Amino acid sequence: MGLCRPDKGPGRTARPFDAKDTIFVTQFSDLGLAPDLLTGLETAGYTTPSPIQARVIPAALDGRDIMGIAQTGTGKTAAFALPILDRLMGLPRRAGPAACRALILAPTRELVTQIAESIRKYAGSRRLSVTVIVGGVKYGPQIRMLSRGSDIIVATPGRLLDHMSSGTCRLDETEMFVLDEADHMLDLGFVKPIRRIVAALPSARQSMFFSATMAGPIKGLADSMLDRPHFAEVTPQATTVERIDQQVILIEGTRKRDALESLLRAEPVDSALVFVRTKRGADRLAERLTRAGFEAVAIHGDKKQSHRDQALRRFKAGKALLLVATDIAARGIDISSVTHVFNYDLPQVADAYVHRIGRTARAGRDGVAVTFCDDSERDLLRAVEKLIRRKLPMEDMRLETTRKAARSGKSPRGQANGARGNGARGNGQTRSQTRSQHRKGGPRTDADTRRDTRRDTGRDGDRVARSDQSGRADQAARSGQDRAATRNRHTDRNGQASHNGQASHTGQARRTRADGRDHADTQRRDDGQRRPAGRKGGRGGKPARHDPRHDHGPQATGGDAKPRRDRSGHGKPHRTKSSEAAHRPSRQDRDRGGKGAGGDQAGGGRDRRAA
Repeated sequence: MGLCRPDKGPGRTARPFDAKDTIFVTQFSDLGLAPDLLTGLETAGYTTPSPIQARVIPAALDGRDIMGIAQTGTGKTAAFALPILDRLMGLPRRAGPAACRALILAPTRELVTQIAESIRKYAGSRRLSVTVIVGGVKYGPQIRMLSRGSDIIVATPGRLLDHMSSGTCRLDETEMFVLDEADHMLDLGFVKPIRRIVAALPSARQSMFFSATMAGPIKGLADSMLDRPHFAEVTPQATTVERIDQQVILIEGTRKRDALESLLRAEPVDSALVFVRTKRGADRLAERLTRAGFEAVAIHGDKKQSHRDQALRRFKAGKALLLVATDIAARGIDISSVTHVFNYDLPQVADAYVHRIGRTARAGRDGVAVTFCDDSERDLLRAVEKLIRRKLPMEDMRLETTRKAARSGKSPRGQANGARGNGARGNGQTRSQTRSQHRKGGPRTDADTRRDTRRDTGRDGDRVARSDQSGRADQAARSGQDRAATRNRHTDRNGQASHNGQASHTGQARRTRADGRDHADTQRRDDGQRRPAGRKGGRGGKPARHDPRHDHGPQATGGDAKPRRDRSGHGKPHRTKSSEAAHRPSRQDRDRGGKGAGGDQAGGGRDRRAA
């Protein structure tokens, strides 16, 4: 519900609002703003309002709710900040502890910081408390500022909800509410947080809603927040600024970085923004451009707030030529010196293109926007052209082999369609689309091969390990059989065979199994396998009780060396040489399968079965 505008103070003249006459406003002094505000605007160099300011400010001064549709860089911040300052200066009072008189929500930390700086600049010499509430910083300083009460809070939704939940911020005294960049809020999934915040606001308030586009969900959110709003639209929806020279370069993803470096050397670039699709891609591209001789800094959501602020300060001061960013920086970065915008990767959402290139050609200046597009991103490019309702000029810099492959519908050998070196998938496709393409026999990149390798060694690692373990056990068993057969032939030649054929056959079979298992267990210990000797069953089985009759001598331990323990701490205990000799059977006893020392190991069938 809109509030009535308060009575004017001394020296201020009330001026009724008529939507028809806003298009003839040529000076800020014609809008009926407070004298202190006019002085601050004049000091800052602002004399003529922009179209969105001329249409919004008079209605907002009369206390009406506002629905504003305008492109970035058209002066939306002043359109809602000046009416808020006018009201606060006209009715000065201090908000209670943890409360505020005006609340402004914005989607990103950078935009919040920028709005707060603009408000302080417009206020001039008037001391108004402006509190910034964003994530990525400590709670303590924010809690202390909120406890004193604030004239204006500028916040991101997530951190504001944290303070509301903990009781360090309350909105029951809020008189004015602004939702800026509403379309971006919806893109970031802030719909539910916004509704929770709006539900905590008083019903008797003035609300202003600003967006660059007016899609169905945005209109539904606005209808739930606004009461008979004044509608102000200064440009058609989703159109780009005419002063921006837009160009598309068709090129392979693997050659995008070389093309970008060539353009930076060929064109006079004072300051440029480079947009990529992923956070990792931003870091890698900034690092490689810096190594190539172009001072570049990166900014994205995973960086600490202090690092993001430092990168922005360097870029604004001209110490860095390039700011490599994800779409988080596409909104609210108001740097008038930006002459070029490079879309290294096309955005997944067509609306983001409008906001990206809107970072240049600000404050009446001209700008250049260059978009690199490989064949896999052509659908994204068509979506952009459909949104802005114009065909973008295109230059084909692809290799001849790529052009022929594109005409035939095949991918040239050795050339991936995706961008390499920027950390992205690089093909403008989702994972499911890429997997579907592979099932159909489409091209595979090195990144796909590495991903499949990680999957096989990760998810199927246990299966591979078990297969290798089984293979080694089988090989050890065959080796034990060969050794047993050799010993059997040797004893037969010397007339030392077992008492009868049945006993010889039984002893040989059991010697074969025992030697094979012991050799396999020793091999596992030597290979560092997790499954120790002495366990029974498969993976995770319980350790079997130790039987000294099953201990072997030089065959298992390699001479007089002590038997090893495996990494899990299991296995056979160490023994001294004297005790080991007592259990060590002679070669003749083992071959005979008798009842000598260790004889049960080779041929004591009944005793072994009982054990």
